[in-house]
Amino acid sequence: MIKTPYLLFLGDAPDQLAAKVAIGIKDWRPENAVAQFRMSGCGADLGIADMSLQEAKHAGAKTLVIGVANRGGVISEAWKTVLKEALAMGYDLASGLHNLLRDEADLVATAAKYGGQLHDVRVPSVQYPIANGKKRSGKRCLTVGTDCSVGKMYTAMAMDAEMRQRGLKSTFPRNGTDGDFDHRGRCAFGCGDCRFYGGLRGAFNTR
Repeated sequence: MIKTPYLLFLGDAPDQLAAKVAIGIKDWRPENAVAQFRMSGCGADLGIADMSLQEAKHAGAKTLVIGVANRGGVISEAWKTVLKEALAMGYDLASGLHNLLRDEADLVATAAKYGGQLHDVRVPSVQYPIANGKKRSGKRCLTVGTDCSVGKMYTAMAMDAEMRQRGLKSTFPRNGTDGDFDHRGRCAFGCGDCRFYGGLRGAFNTR
């Protein structure tokens, strides 16, 4: 489990769209957002407090979450100074990027040295079954878009929140970078092997 609350790392995000992961956390799990950390030239702003690593640590932040979804989902070399400094200060790191934290040798070494945890939320922690063809109960709504970062996940989360507020029974099977930090005990659909998507769907709808 990723330790909360978070310091949301916006890095050098050029605009609001690039910070969509951090925006999702701030809007849907505001209790987990201690502050934002922005590097020089950052064009995004969550409208919450800017804090240094030290300030956020004193405010209770336990995990530095990479709140940026950049083109290609890569960990920028420009970020690494901050990421390694955070690990040295006792933070854990969490990321939903396709470029995994665990694949960066310098981050792995720094985490091992200081006892930090690296959380790649796109990597499933459990195994799901293949589809069995049985009819599933309940109704499903799939949000579909013609591109990345057009609001599919945000729309689904807004619908789920509104349904819950109205007293309706609703569950949200997270399936992307934003949903990975939702903390409702589900595997990110986008992490799954495409050969087992039917089984993933079944598992989502029986919980």
